[in-house]
Amino acid sequence: MNQTDSNRELRVLTVCGVGMGSSLILRMNAEKALSALGVTAKVEHTDLSSARGMKADVAIAQGLHTDDLAGVAPVVIPISNFMDVDGLRRQLDEALRAQGWL
Repeated sequence: MNQTDSNRELRVLTVCGVGMGSSLILRMNAEKALSALGVTAKVEHTDLSSARGMKADVAIAQGLHTDDLAGVAPVVIPISNFMDVDGLRRQLDEALRAQGWL
């Protein structure tokens, strides 16, 4: 996504190691954080193995998995607290502004 297609919906992946539990929680919190920023986004949750074959604008995952997501999205955000919506909002705000998407 760049400034020429800024009206396009942002594609966001929330990723956990093996299952869907924590990535689902992260997805719900990412949707809250993006909504607070006024960002239209399609947020999908997935496991690390599946994410490696996907493409997105932003990938959000626990810090230990972010190196594995380098080719998945131009923006990879490491998370240490899956429940900290405000912290995630701040990270997304900074990352999206750095890309010129906000």
